[in-house]
Amino acid sequence: MTKTRLEAFSDGVLAIIITIMVLEMKVPHGSSWSDLMALWPIFISYAISFAYIGIYWGNHHHLLHSMNKITSGIMLANLNLLFWLSLIPFATAWMGENHFAENTVALYCLMLLMCAFAYYILQTLVVKHHLHPDEFTKAHKMQNQKGQISLLAYTLALLASYFYPLISGILVFAVAILWLIPDKNIEKVYK
Repeated sequence: MTKTRLEAFSDGVLAIIITIMVLEMKVPHGSSWSDLMALWPIFISYAISFAYIGIYWGNHHHLLHSMNKITSGIMLANLNLLFWLSLIPFATAWMGENHFAENTVALYCLMLLMCAFAYYILQTLVVKHHLHPDEFTKAHKMQNQKGQISLLAYTLALLASYFYPLISGILVFAVAILWLIPDKNIEKVYK
């Protein structure tokens, strides 16, 4: 398999994931603003999940851009990541429909944790199996620090979801903000 084929397949799956999420947002049966406002939990969960899928898409793009060839291990690790990301629409819909109830927040945090582990596995294989300039390796080490912070935050959010779901939401939102800030180290490598 070529790198471009893996990129195209991954981009297609991510586009479908976003499409599925937006299709879960049902139009209200009334025309008043209060009818629309009743959907706020669904919209908030969609917005957070959209941001996360976008973050994974951008980081995945940078990661695949750095590769020279595709190995079977990288293909399987990529499928593993796409599997966990494909479950985000389900967790998003369940959480939004149930107004951020404890079990729904716990599942959502678990899905984010599994996505983070899957991305870490993919990133580790890419760095391990390819020769990179020192700047690239250094940039990925810096990104690993953000990844470790994310894994810790997701774990804490998962634990807090049964006692303080709002804290879980704050942690999930903070991790999204952390990753929305562009990683200048990765961008410098590709200039």
